[in-house]
Amino acid sequence: MKKLIILIGYIIIGFLIYQYGDSLLQWIRAGGTDYAFLTIILATLFSLFPIIPYPIIGGVLGAAYGPFIGSIITWIGSSLASIVMFSFVRYGYRGWGKKWLYHNDYVAKLTGLFERNAFMTIFLTRLIPIIPSIIVNIYSALSKVSFVRYTIASSLGKMPSMILFAVVGNTIVNEPKDLLLIAVFYGTFLAVVYFFFRLFKRREQIR
Repeated sequence: MKKLIILIGYIIIGFLIYQYGDSLLQWIRAGGTDYAFLTIILATLFSLFPIIPYPIIGGVLGAAYGPFIGSIITWIGSSLASIVMFSFVRYGYRGWGKKWLYHNDYVAKLTGLFERNAFMTIFLTRLIPIIPSIIVNIYSALSKVSFVRYTIASSLGKMPSMILFAVVGNTIVNEPKDLLLIAVFYGTFLAVVYFFFRLFKRREQIR
């Protein structure tokens, strides 16, 4: 019964975001900046139910609030949404998930490897988002990764991309010519992260 109630609530909220998402976004553009706390709640819901791609939400927040405050709100909304999704799966469906994760030998070995390197794996999948966020959320929740470790790794890993979304949104409105500079800077940042990740993996293999 608990699982059903949680699922129904999730579906209802998702439907409301689908119905009124555009109007809420227009409200933020038109003057929602006077209500930062409410905007954080809306950003969390937009991230939790990505009817509108979250980079667009981050861009709107950056344009509305400026790069600094916009980045903070974008990051908080995205981080809270991941925590909510993790908790939803962990405390509602983990019993079912454990059967699936450990039933197959290959998946069980992969999950064990993930759990041993959970912090770095979650951090990097957030930093370089090649794996959809919802998959990271659900897989982490079904595994034995602790809530605290997941929350810290996920939130830290999200920070650069959330800042990027807000800064790009602000730049498009105020200084469009700086977009190329931002792209070069972020590309360099990702290259540096990848270099250190490869270095870390080599050292791990040597040990």
